[in-house]
Order: sequence, then structure tokens, then C-alpha cells
Amino acid sequence: MICLIKVYDFFSGCGGASSGFRKAGFEIALGIDIDNDASETFRQNFPEAEFINEDIRNLMPEDISEYVDTESKKLFCGCAPCQPFSKQNRNKTGEDMRINLLDEFYRFIDFYLPDYLFIENVPGIQNFKMGGSPLESFVHKLKECGYKIKTQVIAASDFGVPQIRKRLILIGALNKEVEFPSPTHGENRSLPETVFSDWVYDLPLLEAGETDPEDPDHCAAALTEKNLMRIRATPEGGGREDWIDDLKLDCHKNHIGHTDVYGRLSYDKKCSTLTTKCISYSNGRYGHPVEDRALSVREAACLQTFDRTFAFAGKLGSKAKQVGNAVPPLLAYNFGIVFNEMERSSD
Repeated sequence: MICLIKVYDFFSGCGGASSGFRKAGFEIALGIDIDNDASETFRQNFPEAEFINEDIRNLMPEDISEYVDTESKKLFCGCAPCQPFSKQNRNKTGEDMRINLLDEFYRFIDFYLPDYLFIENVPGIQNFKMGGSPLESFVHKLKECGYKIKTQVIAASDFGVPQIRKRLILIGALNKEVEFPSPTHGENRSLPETVFSDWVYDLPLLEAGETDPEDPDHCAAALTEKNLMRIRATPEGGGREDWIDDLKLDCHKNHIGHTDVYGRLSYDKKCSTLTTKCISYSNGRYGHPVEDRALSVREAACLQTFDRTFAFAGKLGSKAKQVGNAVPPLLAYNFGIVFNEMERSSD
């Protein structure tokens, strides 16, 4: 496939979006991220790209000029940290420095005026009102630059990702109308929704605390003896409601909320939204359907639709954080196809 567009991946993390766009035929030109382990992961998996391991707030647009090909078509991808806007964040304040990262991204857009834009975040960003909506202000400034913009909350499962995962997507094109890709998976569509087993059915068996000698990312966190008793008492798809009282935490005996914690997934269903704690048994419905452990990093990466060959740098917790923060590559791929079609139609 002829590469039509070069990708500049801001807040790249480990490279989920870049992975999808590369599969769609794009050239990955540059990644930028502050996290050291995510930066190393990106470098390992995208040796063709340049990388800047730095806080975007410390960079001026001119600082990346040596990496920006002014003669090529450009896509700026900006998937800033979603935690300030997530419904999981119970301590939201207007003081979180990450709230204004869209403004930092805008400085680079305004300077280079890339042909296409792709932004992914949690739906809560559009309703965040502490000090004003960062998304509303951002879109207003983009339109003043000449961008045609569309935003939409989409279900990742509509595009083949086996998760109950909703995300707000913003796409834009300079002086050109944009359209979202049509959903590909689900009822009355060309393909059925995918589920847990579709992505991990052939991975080797693993015990809690064990690492597959053939794949260092197929590694599972250790469990305490009490948590081993709890997960052994939990059937596929079940949770703490299946335990005897002796296994229940005091805080759960009279509390019915957060029912996914300590839960097992099901082979034939979509999984819960993967977060930065996606390999922790006590932080969500991340228990393996039948094996007595939580998800391995490789399983979580597969459920995010990363290729099996994608390797992660850092310790176990850092790898899980990278996976949970990533844009599912299959989601980015579907948008990449749309951008490619737009570019071809304008030739």
C-alpha cells in the first residue's frame, strides 16, 4: 500500500494509535511522550520513527521542525491523558495541570496546520466545566484555523474491539469535510461483535505470578492467599456476590456499588473497559474467565487489539498502565482508512 500520510503522534504513550495508523498504510514520523517506559516501548516498536521523550509543555513548535516534512500530507494525533475527565476520577479539580494539554497541542496545530487531526478521549471531556470546557474552546480555535471538525462518542466494539469501551473521537481536516467511518461489527452489520475468546483463546495457560518463558509480556500479577481463595470461589462471569461471607471485605458487605471489582470475565462476552489497572484482580472485572489469576499484560494488550509481536518496556505495573492508556489500534485503523479514502478522493 502506498503511504499517503505521515503521522505525528503527540501524547503517544506506547503507540496504540500509531500502530493502527501504520496498519492503515501511514508512515509514523514522530512520537512525543513524557513517560519513560512508554517512550522506550514506542521506540522499540516503531524504529522507523523519531521520538521526543519530553513534556509537551516544555517544547516549542519550532523544536520539532527538523522532524516535520513540510512537503508531505500530515496527520497530527493528540490523545492526551484522559484521567482528569474520567468518571473513575472521584477527585476532579480545576487545578489538574493535564486539563490544559489540548491547548498545548493546539500550539503545534496552529504552527504547522496539518492536513488531518485525530483525537481520542473519554466522553467526560465534553462535559467538564471546571474553568470552562477545554474541548469547546479547542474546537472553536480549530475552526478559526480553517478546520472542518466532527466529534462523536463511539463504542469501540462497533469497530471490532472486544470491550465495553466508549470514547469521544474528534476528527478534523483542513478546509475539507470529514466523515466518521461506518461501524463494522454488531447486529445487522457485516461482522459480529468480537468477544474475549476471539482474541486470547490460544495463549498458554498461566498461574498467578507466572511469566510465559516464550513471551515476557504474557505475565500475570501474583495474588495473596486470600485473593486466591476468592477467585477460586468465583465462577466464570461471576463476582464477589458468589463468595461466602468469610471471603468478603467489610466495606463490601453493606455496599452494592463497584460490583466489577474482584470479578471474572466471560469467554463469550465483551470485557470491561481496560484501565491502567487492567491486570489487577482487585481493581475491576479483570479476573481470567477460568484460570485463577488476573489478566496477563499480553491478554490485556490483545483485548486492546495490539498485535502479538508488540513488546512492552518497563515493570509489570508500567506495562499495564501503557496498555490501559492506549488507543485500541483497531479503532485507529478504521479512522486511518477513512483519512486515506479522503486523501485519494482529493487527488
